[in-house]
Amino acid sequence: MTAVYPKPLRRIVLLLSRLPGIGEKTATRLSMFLLSMPPEFVRELGAAIAGIPESVTKCSKCFNIAGEDPCAFCADPARRDDQICVVEGPADIVPIEKSGEFKGRYHVLGGAISPIDGVMPDDLRVRELLERTVRGGVSEVILATNLTAEGEATASYLAEVLKGRNIRVSRIAYGLPMGADLEYADEITVGRAMKGRREL
Repeated sequence: MTAVYPKPLRRIVLLLSRLPGIGEKTATRLSMFLLSMPPEFVRELGAAIAGIPESVTKCSKCFNIAGEDPCAFCADPARRDDQICVVEGPADIVPIEKSGEFKGRYHVLGGAISPIDGVMPDDLRVRELLERTVRGGVSEVILATNLTAEGEATASYLAEVLKGRNIRVSRIAYGLPMGADLEYADEITVGRAMKGRREL
């Protein structure tokens, strides 16, 4: 970054460029945009960001992000207790909910198995998923990990560890293209994938 920018602006660019998918050029453009906005907006945005650690928590049941514990999905008595949909991250829940095809509970793993990146099954919330199935009442676990090599490896591993538990284990159908992340898929595609899930 050129030294022509004042130090406070350089710091904002540096911090913004640490966000995923934001390079130095985009961070600079965002910083310039913030400079053009009214001070009240910038203060409000800063306060909202600063309040994240105190105002957002993790659900102790499904590990989704939440404003309170348990999250809205776990606290909803109208949702089915016998189905658990397993996703890699909280953002993956959004397209599934938009599809309107799933009315059960969720379980957020916190990633996918990736030995190259040093992520092994013990680094994910696999144990907690198994504990939820042991408590009883679960008839189906739907594996909705991303359709990437890591997502497939995670789904295969989970299918193996869930074998012999008298639980139907299904995988979302390939209505989504290989290499796609759930959070970027449209609700129609995700709805078809949920309807066409297959047993593993």
